[in-house]
Amino acid sequence: MDVAMRHPKKGDSVAVDLGLNPKELAKVASGLAGVMADTYLLYLKTQNFHWNVTGPMFGELHALFEQQYGDLAMAVDELAERIRAIGEFAPGSFSQFRKLSKIMDEENVLAAERMIEQAAADNEHVVRRMRELFQLTEEAGDVETGDILIRRMQYHAKQVWMLRSYLQRVEDTAKAAA
Repeated sequence: MDVAMRHPKKGDSVAVDLGLNPKELAKVASGLAGVMADTYLLYLKTQNFHWNVTGPMFGELHALFEQQYGDLAMAVDELAERIRAIGEFAPGSFSQFRKLSKIMDEENVLAAERMIEQAAADNEHVVRRMRELFQLTEEAGDVETGDILIRRMQYHAKQVWMLRSYLQRVEDTAKAAA
């Protein structure tokens, strides 16, 4: 079989010379694969929430979740392309994402408040995981991946703030009605 025609296996890489240690880059790529998996499962979960949200805040949450899953879809692509740029193959199957991700799937249709709570907690998790990987990128001297992580952490932290603000609004409305 022609080498160009064979499918890459786990652990395969493509030699690149970016002025960084290939072993350290492989560790960064592995960490990026986990972040990518978390981002993909958060994308899927957020799209589920977009489709299934109900209640008095339906319009606002429907639009917010749509904006979020759109951004997450672009982020998955950016993360995959960075993995490829540093010489590794990106995960690309749902089973790979499930193994690599720490985001818990949600099979039930939740009340809007529970959706918001889960989405906020999941975004917090992604920030923490990215922060751990950022330390590795600094040790490896991989400022390009570090830059991506900084932008993504800023995005997710903003989403946490917005989601938690919705929860505060729900609590304030409940108190005012009581």
